[in-house]
Amino acid sequence: MILWIVFSMSLLFLWDSWQKHNGHPSMFGSSTSQQAAATPAAGGADPSRADPSIPPPAATSDAGRVEAPAAPATSGKTLRLANDVLALDIDLNGGQVRRAELLKHRDLNDRANNLVLLQDQPGAIYLAQTGWVGGANGNGFPTHRTPMMPVDGNMEPHVLTGGSGAVQLSLTAESGGLKVVRTYTLARAAYLLDVKDEISNVSDAPLRPTQYMQLTRDGNKPPGESSFYSTYTGPVIYTDADKFQKVDFGSIDKDKAKHSQQANDGWAGIIQHYFVAAWIPPQDSPREYYTRKVDNNLYSVGLRKATGELAPGASATIESKLLIGPQDQRMLEKIAPGLDLTVDYGWLTVIAQPIYWLLEKLHGMVGNWGWAIVLLTIIIKTLFYPLQAASYRSMARMKAVTPRLQQIRERYGSDRMKMNQAMMELYKTEKINPLGGCLPIVVQIPVFISLYWVLLASVEMRNAPWLGWITDLSAPDPFYILPLVMAATMFIQVRLNPTPPDPIQAKMMMIMPLVFSVMFFF
Repeated sequence: MILWIVFSMSLLFLWDSWQKHNGHPSMFGSSTSQQAAATPAAGGADPSRADPSIPPPAATSDAGRVEAPAAPATSGKTLRLANDVLALDIDLNGGQVRRAELLKHRDLNDRANNLVLLQDQPGAIYLAQTGWVGGANGNGFPTHRTPMMPVDGNMEPHVLTGGSGAVQLSLTAESGGLKVVRTYTLARAAYLLDVKDEISNVSDAPLRPTQYMQLTRDGNKPPGESSFYSTYTGPVIYTDADKFQKVDFGSIDKDKAKHSQQANDGWAGIIQHYFVAAWIPPQDSPREYYTRKVDNNLYSVGLRKATGELAPGASATIESKLLIGPQDQRMLEKIAPGLDLTVDYGWLTVIAQPIYWLLEKLHGMVGNWGWAIVLLTIIIKTLFYPLQAASYRSMARMKAVTPRLQQIRERYGSDRMKMNQAMMELYKTEKINPLGGCLPIVVQIPVFISLYWVLLASVEMRNAPWLGWITDLSAPDPFYILPLVMAATMFIQVRLNPTPPDPIQAKMMMIMPLVFSVMFFF
């Protein structure tokens, strides 16, 4: 009985640790509930006050000096930039990406429509923004609030045509003596947007502009997330020195965010289940990372890059990349170091990544993710067969002495010490290790938990079919056939095991198939 209590509590603490790792409150402690107030609109600015969405030029600067511009004539107008996998709506008010539609991924809550990752709606804000700060009056340079116009005057959608390899959109703005020509380039089949800023000093005095690149998002969970499990949603920062860092919204809210401050490499982004958005500047160039609370339930993560002094008449070109897309590991690892870590396996990554590698190889052989999972499970079970066989042999010996254990229990029922001594003497005589049936199972637990998180975190499972009625491996079985099959097989397995001498433990063993099946339903 004690062994089962320890085993159950271990699983409970493992689950609690995983929840805390993903930025969720502990089951054993109180937490400040997330504010459910309506998210403020981030698309428009109040010209009467400082704009909190515009970061200061440096960490020690006074953010209050960053003034919002007057409401521009272009406010609310967007231009479409699209290839065959990604459709972006670029706001002419500052050139921010106000909407990003993934054309190859359906919205699981409304399968008639594509998934919209970035958006600017009441209660749902997720924007990609870039601009320049550091002017003499705080916000003299073009920011993501400054009106911009197409260089060629073309206000029609910029959509990739059949014979083109890429589509471009160029916008321009001038403010505080700094002229910016920003060119967005979207290649065919790419989720990576090239952003090139050509800046010119059109004033008669030297300028020291600082570029910022940030993602601004509300702190809400993605719609439709399971009530049973919860994956991490929030800012992430990667540097070569400090590696992958999660900065949850709660720590930003409390002004306790801890992350890399300065580096010559890395990127900043926001992840959620299956998807990622990230600003990726060129490597080997100094940058300063920041996280900020913009407003109630509205947060930013980004980076600043100072360009140095720009003499009158001088110009410079600054390039960066904006990723908006699925967490496809093979795609991500080709873009920038550490991006593949956005597929978050947490502290089980060292086990989970080889499992994913093998799963991917099996998929390449059979062409179906469902059958690849079946083959992977068979391989893992085969590798663990010696441990499983040892466990079954131990349980068989335990089953043989169960009647004698019951007799000991009846004889010394009122004297726990003598009963335990008699049981240990019996184990010694029969050469039975009471932990022999449990330890082989405990060894396998990290591997199967890793397998679970590989299947949970891999975007390849999304909308992937298997058998006739299973059309999406990331969604619950619509007819609950698989949970019922699991319950039946677990019940048979429990019946094959020896009946525990403790009646409470025996009841727990009988209830376990039901408990795990209910978990599997969700």
